[in-house]
Amino acid sequence: MTYAPFNLSGKVCVVTGGNKGIGLGMVEALAASNADVVIWGRKEADNAAAVKKADALGTGKIKAWKVDVGEEAEVVKAMKEAEEEFGRIDCCIANAGVGRGAANFHEMTLETWRYNQRINSEGAFFTLREAGKSMVARAKAGDPGGSLVGTASLAGIEGAARNEAYGHTKGGLIAMMNAIATEYGRYGIRANSILPGWIATDMTEGAQGNEVFQTKVISRVPARRWGEPEDFGGIAVYLASDASSYHSGDTLIVDGGYAKF
Repeated sequence: MTYAPFNLSGKVCVVTGGNKGIGLGMVEALAASNADVVIWGRKEADNAAAVKKADALGTGKIKAWKVDVGEEAEVVKAMKEAEEEFGRIDCCIANAGVGRGAANFHEMTLETWRYNQRINSEGAFFTLREAGKSMVARAKAGDPGGSLVGTASLAGIEGAARNEAYGHTKGGLIAMMNAIATEYGRYGIRANSILPGWIATDMTEGAQGNEVFQTKVISRVPARRWGEPEDFGGIAVYLASDASSYHSGDTLIVDGGYAKF
């Protein structure tokens, strides 16, 4: 028998922030592996463009919902609608995120702190809670299993100067994923964190054009390049697949070796 765990036919994956950047890289790989994919994003034009790109890649159904994950009611409604339309939720990737720092920590404002907290912490909490609720109910009905994934950051485990608000949310996300892995293992549900390094997305656009940053930071990446959204396709497919059925409570670093330098 051929070993084909990465054919995701019949699996339903929800990806928040899936219309651009790392999220879109994940969506494209999931779609190419024949999963049904639900994209959540705040901008309808970006959602439509993402659906058009992903729809041509595999045999699964690709849909998009306009969702602000920082609004609890929107998340509850959208997850219920996704479950009703597709019949189940097999994988949920809480990827939506924002980043805002300050000139220094002692001048950081509460507004900056809460800006990061709303999406990165509360949005991930709402998303994973609702997906977990669906998966636990399915397990209790005799169909265990599922994968919950949180896109964190190296900032969650390393000192990110002037980015304490952002780092706090990502460190908290890692802790939440570890706790979920412990609590939900009995239902066959696994939970893992992905920690990106320096990735070329809209969030890092300013740094990409900065020659000093390129010289002093990117030159230290052993892979000698910025990461790209498509570099997260493989890990997304693996975590959504049955190949990772015994892999839980982990922090998976995708950074070209930067954390080891």
